[in-house]
Amino acid sequence: MDKISIVIPCFNEENNIPLIYSAINKVFENGISAEYELIFVDDGSKDNTLKVLRDLSATDQKVKYISFSRNFGKEAALYAGIKNATGDFVAVMDADMQDPPELLCDMYKEIKTGEFDCIAARRVDREGEPKIRSFFARAFYKLINKVAEVQLVDGARDFRLMNKKYVDALLELSEYNRFSKGLFDWVGFKTKWIEYKNVERRSGKTKWSFWKLFKYSVNGIVAFSSLPLYICSLLGITMCAVSFLAILFIIFRQLFFGGSVAGWPSLVCIIVLIGGLLMLGIGILGFYLSKIYLEVKNRPIYISREEKL
Repeated sequence: MDKISIVIPCFNEENNIPLIYSAINKVFENGISAEYELIFVDDGSKDNTLKVLRDLSATDQKVKYISFSRNFGKEAALYAGIKNATGDFVAVMDADMQDPPELLCDMYKEIKTGEFDCIAARRVDREGEPKIRSFFARAFYKLINKVAEVQLVDGARDFRLMNKKYVDALLELSEYNRFSKGLFDWVGFKTKWIEYKNVERRSGKTKWSFWKLFKYSVNGIVAFSSLPLYICSLLGITMCAVSFLAILFIIFRQLFFGGSVAGWPSLVCIIVLIGGLLMLGIGILGFYLSKIYLEVKNRPIYISREEKL
């Protein structure tokens, strides 16, 4: 009989964990004929998440958990859970109930055909989400699909069911700066998308502020595209050309019309503009270098404080 490992990252989800635990159990009792294990990854929660996981694990041997020494982020939690999964198939889903557990039935049926290596879920709408957030989310998908080497599906969730080949390929990508949405596409293989309408979280507030999403988006672009560096180079070439033409103009004016070139305010503006472009280029280059710096340190992606596997 097949075994399915379900990886669930958690950060301050003490109220949602019993809900998703109960929902997944019902799915397997009523619709999926397979063994399963639940691997909860506590990402340094400040509430009673770890206590809830301990209690569940004590009463149900299918419940396993890893508790980080601090908050390492969802990307690290996904990696830790997938790395410690022992099933023939591995599913990843959020603990906030926004990933409908009942979709696991359709996912399992599809992946058992052997035609696909991954069955993933995507939202077909963003009902209940702030409009400004939806606007920027769609803009991000359009931008990264134009500039990056990966193609992301608008509305794609991390919620998916993967076979062993797909999982092994993901684990070979042990980089410190992780952007899972891009990594899922980068490894290739055949993926089928299952669509569903947006579901609001059952309890608590989202941990993804606009600023965190912005940083996550920038990390995704930097991880899979060198376009910002090319833009800096193009700006540098353009400004050099403009400066060269300005010098020719000044020489021509001095030789044929005489007198000094008036207008020191405009000169200051030009200096400030060029200085700003230089700082922009240095900043973008520094961002790439900082990512390289973190990679070469070879620090662990996460540190476990407590685990029961």
